Amino acid sequence: MRDLKNVSALRALKNRDYRLFFFGQGVSLIGTWMQSIAASWLIYRLTGSAFMLGLAGFIGQMPVFFLSPFAGVLGDRLSRRRILLVVQAMAMIQAFTYAAVTLTGVVQVWHILTLSCILGIINAFEMPVRQAFVIEMIKDKSDLPNAIALNSSIFNASRLVGPAVAGIIVAAAGEGICFLINAVSYIAVIAAFVSMNVSSSKTESSGQNVFADLKDGFFYAIGFIPIRDLLILIACISLFGMTFPVLLPVFAAKVFGGGSHTFGMLVSSSGAGAFLATVFLAMRKSIHGQGRVMSIAIYTLSSGLMAFSFSENIYLSVPLLVIIGFSMIVIIASCNMVIQAVVDEDKRGRVMSFYVMSFTGAAPVGSLLAGALSSKTGAPITVFICGSVCLVIGVIFSLRLPVVREFIRPVLAAKNK
Repeated sequence: MRDLKNVSALRALKNRDYRLFFFGQGVSLIGTWMQSIAASWLIYRLTGSAFMLGLAGFIGQMPVFFLSPFAGVLGDRLSRRRILLVVQAMAMIQAFTYAAVTLTGVVQVWHILTLSCILGIINAFEMPVRQAFVIEMIKDKSDLPNAIALNSSIFNASRLVGPAVAGIIVAAAGEGICFLINAVSYIAVIAAFVSMNVSSSKTESSGQNVFADLKDGFFYAIGFIPIRDLLILIACISLFGMTFPVLLPVFAAKVFGGGSHTFGMLVSSSGAGAFLATVFLAMRKSIHGQGRVMSIAIYTLSSGLMAFSFSENIYLSVPLLVIIGFSMIVIIASCNMVIQAVVDEDKRGRVMSFYVMSFTGAAPVGSLLAGALSSKTGAPITVFICGSVCLVIGVIFSLRLPVVREFIRPVLAAKNK
């Protein structure tokens, strides 16, 4: 792996534990995306309702909003690797259950909603702990931004592959096979965690109860302007800019007159853009200038959403979704990079739980609103409204950027001494 030291986009892979995580997570995430696409298509096939798509997204993601802060406290107190092993095993059981009820033909809407809620609870503990765990796998801390970018790359590479494969499998064999493949794919990431040699970096317990630790982390996050502003930004983008995926089955079926294969192609298109974004971010050597990059990405995201809302041609919509996916991941991953670069180590788990809460917790509200609004006005108008709101968000962030920079510079200077 010495050659990786000379490849700036892959430099974090010179760390053995991170390599195990990277490849194990990559296999598992392909299965995760296959399940996500199959579940969305299944509920739309059973109900034909855009509102039910939004409701399923809401139920599946809302537990993250309520539970991820407590997961952050646990991540600062306990072994993060052990927590991740437990939740990955639970996610495997959930996927096998999903496969069982679908393949036996007994699946009903309440099964989907219940299993979505269970997975949401699992993700509430997995996501913030995984975000905080990255630094434990990296020996050279200067590689941390690259590791975060590579995390996004495997997420979005799998997002490119998983939906495309799921579209084919759903059309040929049904949704249950996708759920079964996802269940088996968890073996890869569980094996990776078992094989690691990381030593836990958890901090000494403060002696306070969970709520006191949670309160300390919260006041730290809102009291430090860069973290506070970035958390607000990611929540707003999640609420308005990331609601379009829940409406893609409607676009596939009603706007473009296609089926599950068309749906998979649309999701893969945004995944392709997201993957290109992670390559772009991985090539960057530091977070210098990241604020300007984020500002441009917000304007691009808003423009892409508004243009996509008017498109009735799938060949025009595919490149627009590439642009949307690119912009979206640049914003999300950049916020992650900057927060991880400036946060105090003893509060990393809690702050990353607030990041996950802002990122994933706001999305279910957006999904529910998008589903409800779409059922009244139609999916295209809903996406146009969301794009317009993102434009306003971009203007506000651009005005706040000089203030954020003023606070970040001395923190980075102190950390780099």
